Amino acid sequence: MNKALFLDRDGVVNIDIDYLYKIEDFKFIDGIIPLCRYYQNLGYLIFVVTNQSGIARGRYSEYDFDILTSWMVSQFAKSNIEIKKVYHCPHHPEVSGICNCRKPNPGMILDAAKEYDLDLKKSILIGDKERDIEAGLNAGLIETYLFDESNSVKLSKATEIVSKLDDIWKK
Repeated sequence: MNKALFLDRDGVVNIDIDYLYKIEDFKFIDGIIPLCRYYQNLGYLIFVVTNQSGIARGRYSEYDFDILTSWMVSQFAKSNIEIKKVYHCPHHPEVSGICNCRKPNPGMILDAAKEYDLDLKKSILIGDKERDIEAGLNAGLIETYLFDESNSVKLSKATEIVSKLDDIWKK
């Protein structure tokens, strides 16, 4: 079985702005490339799991999301980092109804686990909102980390890796 690093997109991979869908508005968060490189070198498969309610709300289309996602993945690839897959939830409960994929539900993580034979107990999730952490815990992940607005680590589940994350994030 494989181990995975799950990353929320907005607020972890890139600076969070409302309804981001344009390449020109996308800015990587400092430290995300070395963080991904570190885990990739440890044998983790890297996934992005992201709520994208802007699709349900009509702010942008699946096509817009796909263009930005392809560009983002290609930018990681330029640094020799493979994003195995980007899972997204295009729903919002007030617009499209309840779904299993919108975090804090674990649907995207569980789909990745099935598709890539992942051992979730050896996998990690990093998010910037409580719903990200809840999704990881709901999926059975043991290690979950919450980043605040200044990108400093807050421990959601006690592990020794926090100091490593913090050192990598600051490089």
